Amino acid sequence: MLPIQPQAVQELLDKLKNRELYLHLELTNGAYTFEQDRSKLVASNMIRNVKVSYSNGSISGTGPYRVGLKMPEGWIYAEGLTHYEESETERAVLAGNDRDGKLVVSLMLSPEPF
Repeated sequence: MLPIQPQAVQELLDKLKNRELYLHLELTNGAYTFEQDRSKLVASNMIRNVKVSYSNGSISGTGPYRVGLKMPEGWIYAEGLTHYEESETERAVLAGNDRDGKLVVSLMLSPEPF
């Protein structure tokens, strides 16, 4: 994965809009947080293989970045994104890593289930 190039990600989001896609959205501060400091709350969520279709997708910020997807009845947001898989042309694979390189957030869209 490479550091996000906003224009490349925007082009991919535009290419994927108005299509039925599978969403993977994950957010975690990781179990390692608890191991390092047991007073800290460990939080996470994961949505996997949910069918979505968005009419508008946009990337914003100066890094870390935020991606917003306009759904028929609301929005999906992922914030804290830092990297993307540049070799993907039919899927969006985005991740946000902390300064130690550990995953904090991921947003993936694909015409096929994950």
